[in-house]
Amino acid sequence: MSNVLEVIGIEKKYPGVIANRDVSLQVREGSIHAIIGENGAGKSTLMKSLYGLIRPDAGQIKVFGSEVNLKSPQDAIELGIGMVHQHFKLADNATVLENVILGSEPTRFGFVVKYDQARKKLLEITKNYGLDIDPDESLSNLGVGERQRVEIAKVLFRGAKILILDEPTAVLVPQEVDELFANLRELVKNGLTVLFISHKLDEVLSIADDITIMRQGTTVATRKPKETNKKELAELMVGGELPKPKAGELKVSSESILSIKSAAYSRADGREILHDVNLELHGGEIVGLAGVEGNGQSELIELIMGLAQPSAGSVQVLGLDAATTLTREIRNAGVAYIPQDRQRDGLLMSAPLWENRILGHQFADPMAKGVWVNKGAAIEDSKRVVDEFDVRTPGINVLASALSGGNQQKFIVGRELTGDPKLIVAAQPTRGVDVGAQAIIWDHLMQARSKGAGILLVTADLEELFSLSDRIAVIYSGTIVSILNPAKTTPEDLGLAMTGAKSA
Repeated sequence: MSNVLEVIGIEKKYPGVIANRDVSLQVREGSIHAIIGENGAGKSTLMKSLYGLIRPDAGQIKVFGSEVNLKSPQDAIELGIGMVHQHFKLADNATVLENVILGSEPTRFGFVVKYDQARKKLLEITKNYGLDIDPDESLSNLGVGERQRVEIAKVLFRGAKILILDEPTAVLVPQEVDELFANLRELVKNGLTVLFISHKLDEVLSIADDITIMRQGTTVATRKPKETNKKELAELMVGGELPKPKAGELKVSSESILSIKSAAYSRADGREILHDVNLELHGGEIVGLAGVEGNGQSELIELIMGLAQPSAGSVQVLGLDAATTLTREIRNAGVAYIPQDRQRDGLLMSAPLWENRILGHQFADPMAKGVWVNKGAAIEDSKRVVDEFDVRTPGINVLASALSGGNQQKFIVGRELTGDPKLIVAAQPTRGVDVGAQAIIWDHLMQARSKGAGILLVTADLEELFSLSDRIAVIYSGTIVSILNPAKTTPEDLGLAMTGAKSA
């Protein structure tokens, strides 16, 4: 089996950071080749080089045996390289067909789109590769797994022979993961090659033909799944043994620190997003909130944090009525908030880390000194967060935008878990982080629970739900449909409940 892609001695440097150094990789034709590594290990930089988004400073890239110089994504596409990003780039107000052909429309006379020809080609692709999507369906009606198939069809429509998938299972439930893996096996059976970037080692071991591990900007090993295991892969990624989270004794208080009763929420246009939501959370317990994205989780968090008001029912947070209490007062009462979108809601990307330490805490000790911000305290505590949460950064004066996504996440978690909060709203706390960072974050969440904090854990990661939750609340179509005991529930049963197929 010949190599369709070779990377030889790739290097890429940024001011103060070596992102890639002596990276080498060989990808066999018709295989699924996984690439794993810690946050900041250089995976994203390598993928950007392979897709023409950046140009390496040194080294060679060979595609189908010939050295290439990729100056743009268009160069990569013309060579048969396609990429499906973690965050889909699709238009909700268009059909599947319109999304697939956007930017590559077959035309007559240069301006008349040949929709019949495009539909025929798309139907051939969906049939040949087992992608079950309707060309005429509106994208707004599709679930996450179906949208991902649209993204895959989009790159296949452009003639991709090498498919790069960036964290493709991050927001999928188990049944959708199974469907994706079936699609991938069909793709390679038909001669395509897949580069699979993931943090989920169980999935990598089940789907990959080869696994390359990156650490500190370089490739350190390649393994066959049959010749390795999850423990070895994790240790190769981090360069040693992983810390083991300490569960501690479960001491649930009788006091309810979060009480949601018959809550509803409607948007300004009158569309109801949440209805009849009931949930109680006590100090000293972790309640997982499970659901496919888009079922009201974001809006429920906004109600809890005082960012939106319920149209019916009540939301009590640490004894405060969230509908009539300022978000600042909710935070000062002892509520920590880890937002699901770290870059949009958790950080000022153009500000240094020490300024980001203040964010959301500027009115409380020790970040506030009277009416002034305590810069000295911010600087000192930023150093503590960087050290305690293993944030990989040259220093606290570095802009947040210069950190990898996983290191941004660790900094946010470190900031929010400071000061023994009473209630922690943790939305996707380990999304996009490696197994080492995940273990650190899990350990700190468990420690907070042991100290009496109540934690609402909103996550799409089923392993996280089962590992941390004392109870799991399932949200579907804007309401809580099940409260499950993780010790008596299987991932498959939870996946069914999340998709509305089963309410336990």
